[in-house]
Amino acid sequence: MNTLAYAGPGPWIVFVPFVWAAVIITVITVLRRFGGRRPHGVRGWGGPGAASAADDRSPIMLLGRRFAAGEIDEDEYWRRLTVLEEQFGRLAVGDKGRRA
Repeated sequence: MNTLAYAGPGPWIVFVPFVWAAVIITVITVLRRFGGRRPHGVRGWGGPGAASAADDRSPIMLLGRRFAAGEIDEDEYWRRLTVLEEQFGRLAVGDKGRRA
């Protein structure tokens, strides 16, 4: 009588390292997605949109939102934007759409 106990593990032993690799990769993926550290000063899960959460509080973004909501007119927007650019530096987007 010839059973696996006497004939050895057979060719399936080759797949054991692949199974362990899959388990380790799965554990690392789950820990990185749902655990881990959050960037300093960012609330939320720290996913792809987390950087925008910190940018939403910038004075230039707040000014843009007030202009879009109609709280301030165009002249007031450009005056305040000029002051903010002097204090905080250039916009990351560049000078697109800026009046001369």
